[in-house]
Amino acid sequence: MTREPGRQTRHSFSFGSSYDPERVSFGPMFALNDDLLGTGVGYAAHEHREVVLVTWVVSGALEHEDAGGRAVQPAGELAITRAGAGITHAERAADGATRFVQTWLRPGSPGGEPSRRTTRPDLGSGDAMVVADEESLGVPGARFRIAAVPGGGSVRIPEAPLRYVFVATGALTRSSLAEPLAAGDAFEITGETELQLTVGVPTQLLVWSFDG
Repeated sequence: MTREPGRQTRHSFSFGSSYDPERVSFGPMFALNDDLLGTGVGYAAHEHREVVLVTWVVSGALEHEDAGGRAVQPAGELAITRAGAGITHAERAADGATRFVQTWLRPGSPGGEPSRRTTRPDLGSGDAMVVADEESLGVPGARFRIAAVPGGGSVRIPEAPLRYVFVATGALTRSSLAEPLAAGDAFEITGETELQLTVGVPTQLLVWSFDG
């Protein structure tokens, strides 16, 4: 975990000074950061290259600034930034406390023009909905799903060689896994076994799957 005035970040993988040789990557994913920012707090202009950033705002609103101008990303909106040969951007909480989860992926091919696109997926069904695929991500064999599951409900996690499930809000019940999981927890699944998860309260899950 990284703590600074007005900012707290939980790292699922080795990141910066938080290094664990056994937690370096999972498939093409090499960072998953769960950020909580106070109003106006964030990250000053900084550079990225050869990375795909997938940003999901859980609560509040995130202000994003790059060469194309400023935009505010509210809760429930997804942004995919393909850094390509290089981008410079800044991120900060727009108004009130803001929590967002950002995943970093290795792209399928180097270089290229940078791009950023945002979408607001409809999560009303309770299923694990595909909100980004290998074409939109530029990462071969990658799919990103989000599930908003009502309390007491269940959700099916489709089969894939590699799967990573992050509990953004809510909680899974003990019957789903060996131990119950709460917001901020995550687990990895290897192998093609289908998985059914049951939640105790309204829960939002972020689900990554990779072909290898």
